[in-house]
Amino acid sequence: MFRRAVVLVGPTAVGKTELSLWIAEDNFEIISADSVQVYRYLNIGSGKPAGFQRQLITHHLIDIVDPDYWFTAGDFCRRAMIACEEIQSRGKVPLFVGGTGLYIDSFFKGLSEIPEVDGAYRERLYAEMEERGLEALYEELKRVDPEFAEQIHPHDRQRIVRGLEIYRAFGKPLSAYHRHKGADESEKTLFLGLTMERDLLRKTIDRRVDTMIADGFIEEVIGLRGMGYGPELNAMRSIGYLQINEYLDGKLPFDEAVESMKRETKRYAKRQMTWFRKNSMLRWFHRTEALKIKDCVHQWLGERCS
Repeated sequence: MFRRAVVLVGPTAVGKTELSLWIAEDNFEIISADSVQVYRYLNIGSGKPAGFQRQLITHHLIDIVDPDYWFTAGDFCRRAMIACEEIQSRGKVPLFVGGTGLYIDSFFKGLSEIPEVDGAYRERLYAEMEERGLEALYEELKRVDPEFAEQIHPHDRQRIVRGLEIYRAFGKPLSAYHRHKGADESEKTLFLGLTMERDLLRKTIDRRVDTMIADGFIEEVIGLRGMGYGPELNAMRSIGYLQINEYLDGKLPFDEAVESMKRETKRYAKRQMTWFRKNSMLRWFHRTEALKIKDCVHQWLGERCS
């Protein structure tokens, strides 16, 4: 097991990437805890660090699988552990940065011991998705496991199916398994949360979406489709990619697609904060407190951060 690590979390667009680069310097290498940045070619919509930023500080778990790969929390944990070992072999400390709370909790609290499910349940659920629609399945999940449903996006087919197959197979909600995870590695880990005023975050998200469009987001999705990565893939149904695909397929006018991206990103940011607030180990800082955060990290490196 790794000896220690720093974790920096917060809602999308709050400024985690810039702060992490400033914190990292010569002491850390960064492990991305983002469920979309793992995919190759999904660049603009995932908000990946720019090439020059990744040259400044070594990054891990970015561009590691193709968009048609079904990437899970288990995959993240296994690959993150390998990255931690590599980082420590170079005398540095892992700095986890991202907004996917499920990945952070799975790694630091342990994956739930969930029994194996007969594949027939999943096959039936995908057949029902074709018959009833994804929205109907999500509504069912909200009834049988409202805690888990609150934590995921209504368009996240992979996790909606996962939640329902567990409930149907064992009569027990997935969230109940999640509540019985292993012990937190709190003594070895410094958990930092980055926040900002809600209204300012909403405006920052609006500007970010506009910038993504200006930077060629539509062209990126067209290129992905040309490579054979269609809108049915889970990766291509993440926020932003879903709306651009719907625009390209004539399901949404351009202006509505952009507004939907902004609206869903704001809802996602709210869900992120709901998730992270459950972690009592997190020390919250305003995004303007960069110096204070860096001082805390330096003190922690010397085992004096309190």
